[in-house]
Amino acid sequence: MKKLYFIFLLLFSFVTTVLFTAEIVPIPSEVQVDDKKVALGKKLFFDKILSKDKTLSCASCHNLQHNGADTTQYTKGIEGKVGLFNVPTVYNAVYNFRQFWDGRAKNLKEQALNPITNPVEMGNSLPVVLHDLKESSIYPRLFNAIYDDGITQSNLADVLAEYEKTLITPNSPFDLYLKGDLNALNAKELEGYRLFKTKGCISCHNGVNIGGNLYNKFGIFKDAKSRELGRYNTTHKEQDKYVFKVPSLRNIALTAPYMHDGRAETLKEAVNIMSQYQLGRPMQKDELDSIVLFLETLTGEFPKSVRDMNVSD
Repeated sequence: MKKLYFIFLLLFSFVTTVLFTAEIVPIPSEVQVDDKKVALGKKLFFDKILSKDKTLSCASCHNLQHNGADTTQYTKGIEGKVGLFNVPTVYNAVYNFRQFWDGRAKNLKEQALNPITNPVEMGNSLPVVLHDLKESSIYPRLFNAIYDDGITQSNLADVLAEYEKTLITPNSPFDLYLKGDLNALNAKELEGYRLFKTKGCISCHNGVNIGGNLYNKFGIFKDAKSRELGRYNTTHKEQDKYVFKVPSLRNIALTAPYMHDGRAETLKEAVNIMSQYQLGRPMQKDELDSIVLFLETLTGEFPKSVRDMNVSD
């Protein structure tokens, strides 16, 4: 039985190496957006008017000057309420095939209003949000300049999503390597990339976002003991228990802690967990170190609008 298992692993490694070697592509240098919508969406992203008690903005949980996410296992919402998931980064979210860990939103526009109405995040209601925006001294004019129907639920989601589209991080060292700069990665980082492919990591982490394009069960070879049920909460299908969206690995060196529940404090710990629970093949220390070195090359450039941003913005 053990012999058959190892033969399977060897075949798996060969197939994933062949099929997925060219399946990671660079992030485009820019994305097409409506500049007026982006400007309004950015203003709202940083405005605490969207939260029930006016203490939180989208940027409160998505720190754009650090990692587009948070640095704690579970972020606190209004009144100190604690969320159920580790906050995913908003950077490059436009390239995810679904939004949220459980994939309950199909795109950025569908995602945008969820945190506003989530009782443990911003805790507001859409009628109240729309009322507050209409009563403000600035937002009616700004919305009316873009939309014939002014401030509506759909238009609010639209401008927030349009701004989030701009939050991409191209030109990581690995992107430069994929574009033809063979000196962008050193020998140790290239060894990490080789192991990333041959160990099977690339079977789930591929595409433009190096993940974010499929679901997978957390705990394939070992029981991961997750308190969250993932897709099951949306579909109520038994086979969807502990199934989550595979996260993007872009900027992964900046987004600790890791996993949907923030159980891994370091990147090396996260890779070690994945090697055992998802691949069923524990790695040696030098292999873990090499893969971590490769993952650190996935950190891209923050948007110019963020690099030029004052802390008070």
